Amino acid sequence: MRVLLVGSGGREHALAWKLAQAPSLSDLHAAPGSPGIARFGECHPIRAEDAEGILDLATSLEVDLVVVGPEAPLVGGLADVLRPAGVAVFGPGREAAAIEGSKSFAKDVMASAGVPTAAQLPVARPPCVVKADGLAAGKGVYVCTSQAELDVALRAMAALGGSFVVEELLEGPEISVFAVCDGRDAVGLVPAQDFKRAFDGDEGPNTGGMGAYAPVPGIDESDVEELLETVHRPVLAELARRGAPFAGVLFAGLMLTPNGVRVLEYNCRFGDPETQSILPLLECDLVDVLAAAAAGELSGVELGARPAAAVTVVVSAGGYPEQGDRGSEVRGVERAEAVGALVFHAGTALQGSRLVTNGGRILGITGLGGSVAAARTAAYEAADLVEFDGARRREDIALEAANGRTFGVR
Repeated sequence: MRVLLVGSGGREHALAWKLAQAPSLSDLHAAPGSPGIARFGECHPIRAEDAEGILDLATSLEVDLVVVGPEAPLVGGLADVLRPAGVAVFGPGREAAAIEGSKSFAKDVMASAGVPTAAQLPVARPPCVVKADGLAAGKGVYVCTSQAELDVALRAMAALGGSFVVEELLEGPEISVFAVCDGRDAVGLVPAQDFKRAFDGDEGPNTGGMGAYAPVPGIDESDVEELLETVHRPVLAELARRGAPFAGVLFAGLMLTPNGVRVLEYNCRFGDPETQSILPLLECDLVDVLAAAAAGELSGVELGARPAAAVTVVVSAGGYPEQGDRGSEVRGVERAEAVGALVFHAGTALQGSRLVTNGGRILGITGLGGSVAAARTAAYEAADLVEFDGARRREDIALEAANGRTFGVR
């Protein structure tokens, strides 16, 4: 099969790496791609949000499947441009992608579907959580335990200019559960945990993600199936009832509270950086799986998982998330790969033959091992080999899990 991958970040690099291993793949193309993705397929200088440009490219290449990585083109309706032209797409249409594009829409869907979630509050008063209603690249959530923090959040919402929602503040560990969906059914992936805050100890502002690991100790296959029944399938049914069937990855961010599982948010695509930890553990022909979902034919599809663990450490620009870095030379990627790590390019570019920074999160470095502890050691040893001016990372990714902490959904 000939596949066109849309996007350019670390998530898309991980997808390209996994798609390239599929026996059913004949050719891989990417738009716009990245220096990392270019190792696995041909990159084309077309923006992910350029729906007509993507359609022209898909048509000229005669691709069999388009895989959309980022949320913005999905929320913007890219799939709705491609499907009527006869192009198979892994990714939901605009109406279904609103499950991520609008927090208020997601709240309404969850209420209709009977999915447990945080209560929405009529007044912003600490303690609470303030969330931008629309897309904010993972940075539109503010946990407010004091009036000062709430004031900061409200100023940020005013600067964004859109509407926002206020929710009760829940307590407990968070996990990410992904399901490949075909509009009716869902098949679960290995659960993961990501680290959203900028600094160690979960301090600082929210980011797009500073690291992740998979699997989550204590969450087994039966737990994942229970979560699909509670969290994913009711939403799929409700979206289908509304005439907006969801074909793609439905990503549920969950909090394990003392009173049970609560949905914090839904996303309409693979997570970043969770994908960089999940895909190395997946045992399947990913092209066949995504094509089956796009065709509405997931029945009988199984996603095997290696009995191993993966830990991803994000190396970011020094000023991230407030600002990124561009043009600083990135050194040591080959050394990190030589010790067995997977190095995914999240924000890089080429200046001649030089690899340079080009964003906020620059690299995601994934270590593998027989346990979370072993994978964590591998990830950090490889990360030590990579450098650029101002490089920064968290030092506590997967630390609690490596030290024996387990999680449960009950």
